[in-house]
Amino acid sequence: MNYRHEWKHEINVSDRIALRQRLGAVAKPDPHGTGGRYRVRSLYFDNLEDKALREKLDGTDRREKFRLRYYDGDLSLIQLEKKSKQNGLGSKESVPLTVRQTYALLQGDVSWMLQTGTPLIQELYGKMRSQGLRPRTIVDYVREAYVYGPGHVRVTIDYEIRTGLNCTDFLNPDCVTIPAHDAPIILEVKWDEFLPSVIRDAVQLDGRHTAAFSKYAACRMYG
Repeated sequence: MNYRHEWKHEINVSDRIALRQRLGAVAKPDPHGTGGRYRVRSLYFDNLEDKALREKLDGTDRREKFRLRYYDGDLSLIQLEKKSKQNGLGSKESVPLTVRQTYALLQGDVSWMLQTGTPLIQELYGKMRSQGLRPRTIVDYVREAYVYGPGHVRVTIDYEIRTGLNCTDFLNPDCVTIPAHDAPIILEVKWDEFLPSVIRDAVQLDGRHTAAFSKYAACRMYG
């Protein structure tokens, strides 16, 4: 598993405009979006004791969370993802799911998961059985993303964060969500072994400091 360095900063609209200009001059927009911009829908898993939420709020050094995700309403590209944190570094594993598999999972039908031969799906199955993981809430937001080759750098700006409360109707594009009222705009920078100075300079903002913001935790404050 490859762990990456990451920074998160809470920023405002003026910061976002400035960053857009700076990053546009030195990095490339993410080719997966229109001009690097796209909408993200995630569905996070947790158990009845809110294990993932509590580990995040407590700052547990070694933690993980599972989620489903797709982009711009495209159900042909659903991903099951596992995000892990250890010693301040982050990693992500992902595998594709079909609409049929996703629907079955949302309906509580997990019988197919062991038959896939896919380790990540089998791991989620095991933790649904042993830890009681289950879908908890939808998180929607808009993302602007930039990439820079040296250092394998990825910079994202996330905003218009919305929560599905306790809704788990993940495949329904018309599922009602509401703004996560106190959620800020989030700047996130990820890189491998080194962060090039041109990117470090571009993302420097006066008065902004590294934060431990979690979109999942912000949206769970509503239910």
